[in-house]
Amino acid sequence: MLPKNRAPTPPGEILLEEFLKPGGMTQMELAARMGVPVQRVNTLINGRRAVTPETAILLSRVFNATPEFWMNLQVRHDLWVAHQRMGLAKAPAKAATASRAASGPARRGRGNGDASR
Repeated sequence: MLPKNRAPTPPGEILLEEFLKPGGMTQMELAARMGVPVQRVNTLINGRRAVTPETAILLSRVFNATPEFWMNLQVRHDLWVAHQRMGLAKAPAKAATASRAASGPARRGRGNGDASR
């Protein structure tokens, strides 16, 4: 669920505040452990670079978090920004639910009665 009254915390800020600072790790040390230039870490922390799938995998190898954790942080932030740019600051789930209800019941499977797919 996206926050309604503020932007989700950017992944770079979470990386800095929840992982680097508490672990006493510098950006240079993280970059070395990831095998990337320090600029890549710095631009991520400063919000000028997004978490890519490759970066998510590298971060998951250094920290006790899955690549999905890092990707979800990025997606949540990107969705919030997109909603703001499109003027959709209100909860998008209500619109999606209304359109599904208007289109009728959801179908499962391929019409052969197999709902396990």
